[in-house]
Amino acid sequence: MQLGSIFLLALLEGLVSASVLALTACGLSLVFGIMRVVNVAHGEFFMLGAVLAWFTASLMPGPPALTFVAALVICPLIVGAVAALADMLVLKRLNYEPEATIVATIGLLYILQQGALTVFGPNALPVPAPLDFRLQFPGFGYSGYKIAVILAAVLLLLGLWLILTRTRIGLVMRATQIDRATARAFGINVDRVYAGVFAMGAGLAAIAAVLIVPIQQAHYLMGADPLLLSFSVVIIGGLGSLRGTVVAALLIGMVDQMIPIFMPVVFPAYGAWFTPTLAKIIATLVVALVLVFRPQGLFGKRMA
Repeated sequence: MQLGSIFLLALLEGLVSASVLALTACGLSLVFGIMRVVNVAHGEFFMLGAVLAWFTASLMPGPPALTFVAALVICPLIVGAVAALADMLVLKRLNYEPEATIVATIGLLYILQQGALTVFGPNALPVPAPLDFRLQFPGFGYSGYKIAVILAAVLLLLGLWLILTRTRIGLVMRATQIDRATARAFGINVDRVYAGVFAMGAGLAAIAAVLIVPIQQAHYLMGADPLLLSFSVVIIGGLGSLRGTVVAALLIGMVDQMIPIFMPVVFPAYGAWFTPTLAKIIATLVVALVLVFRPQGLFGKRMA
């Protein structure tokens, strides 16, 4: 395979990784930006979406495309409902105090993780891809489904931006973000807004999981990496910044794929060094540099 073909392959894989990561991280950033809640259980909502996608695909009859579309609709709704219930039963009672909600979401993490282990078991759960065609690029063929994942993520992120900036729902969310007490004084049901935002953040993670699970099998421990990478993304991009989250997801996604795929070809003598672990180390170093030199992130605003 020619060098240009390998670069294109790494670029496409990076875009797939960045697309799924952007959806997951936007959910985390949305919850923090509006509610000021650091949701440590966010990765488990991702995991729950993945295992529910397997359950839906295995339960429903019909072709893979039909069952996948059903999972793409049903799973985010279920995960969002679980998140809204957790908000009303736990986070609301804690008055959204930062330290208390961190501890509470850690507890929620273990509840969801062990619940998935009990119900679905420890084995990896495969979901068939809804599309099985391949696109021919110079020097290699590439999965058409992965291209569809990139396009779907772009459309979903565009839809999220339109909701936040062009609808009354987005206006209410922004008003609640700026001043919760004033929003409540003007008749906004802040508790309902917070439950909806928490559900939306979890639903975005579930959508990302449903999109990626035909590529990566579902299992009850799969929430750790999306959580850590999402935290890296929102710290680099700026907590609460949708634009920063997308830009940082592109950066992290490209690093995650370019290093293990493309760099060993450019530097064959040092190929053993360019592993996925090195990509994670570089991402962590970038996070550390951002925290030292620009704590608010690349696109975030400095807190007063």
